[in-house]
Amino acid sequence: MAQKKTALITGGGRGIGYGIAAALAREGFNIAILDVLPEETVAANLEALRAAGAGVLYCRGDVTKAADRNAALDAIDKNFGALNVLVNNAGVAPKVRADILAATEESYDFVMGINLKGPYFLTQAAANRMVANKKQDPAFPACIVNISSISSTVASPSRGEYCLSKAGVSMATRLWATRLGEFDIPVYEIRPGVIQTDMTAVVKEKYDKLIAEGLCLQKRWGFPDDIARAVAMLARGDLPYSTGQVILVDGGQTLPRL
Repeated sequence: MAQKKTALITGGGRGIGYGIAAALAREGFNIAILDVLPEETVAANLEALRAAGAGVLYCRGDVTKAADRNAALDAIDKNFGALNVLVNNAGVAPKVRADILAATEESYDFVMGINLKGPYFLTQAAANRMVANKKQDPAFPACIVNISSISSTVASPSRGEYCLSKAGVSMATRLWATRLGEFDIPVYEIRPGVIQTDMTAVVKEKYDKLIAEGLCLQKRWGFPDDIARAVAMLARGDLPYSTGQVILVDGGQTLPRL
């Protein structure tokens, strides 16, 4: 019997990250989660993953801290043998939406640290372990999935630091795809549109109206499961010859129209 593959999802305790974890649990993966939330606050979600048949490892930690990133990877190796799929999902919006003429350095550092710096160096650490496993066994299955945002290309001057962080994630995808190509480790980017989560709850009324007026070609909010289905496809290996590619999950919002 083939050994179960293992996926690490950052920010997997709730929201889009939990949707991804649930989808991969249904696909037969062991699930590791790196999240800042106290484990007891997401206990029901973790139990649901176990009920789906997944081995579950919860690593409480901060993606911006090297010690927490390395501790999670060490725990995965110890508990599951190796990491096959890294999903860089953890992300934050600015605590206060502020015009770029007035935004603070503190907000910039907060957003960029979690959305870009942390995932960049987690990818570095995970990729080195994946490369080592590939050298031992060229058939070792491995891939990396970055969750960005349409804000990587759509300008929102009231949250410039968020847009910059997601544009950085897009370039990071290209960089890692280029570097890891020789090892046959594909790297992908999923670019969500307006997704119904805790992060967007504060602007729900605004986007309800915009969606009704035609913001998206498909006149509904996106849901975490829409993102999760795309990640599951990539984690299964359904697009093995498409490294570096972007998958838009935005209901047609960013399609140029006249």
